[in-house]
Amino acid sequence: MIHTASLDEEARSAWCRENGVYLAELDRWRAQASESLADPSPASGSSKAERQSRQEIRKLQRDLARKDKALAETAALLVLSKKLEAIFHESGDE
Repeated sequence: MIHTASLDEEARSAWCRENGVYLAELDRWRAQASESLADPSPASGSSKAERQSRQEIRKLQRDLARKDKALAETAALLVLSKKLEAIFHESGDE
């Protein structure tokens, strides 16, 4: 959009043909960008929501890491107990 802003109608049409974009899409994108820049009020609310989302994501990542460590520890203990059982089971048969 930035590249096409300085172009005249003919050059913009040529650019659209080269890049596989319809002129109507380009106009719609320009309108959406203008609306987004003109109305800053939703951005302040979304930043609070984004901040809460990031906090929730960090909390979930910490929880997942904790559970992953616990699972790894449990798996290691299980492997060690199986090895210990195999060692003492063999020595008991001899």
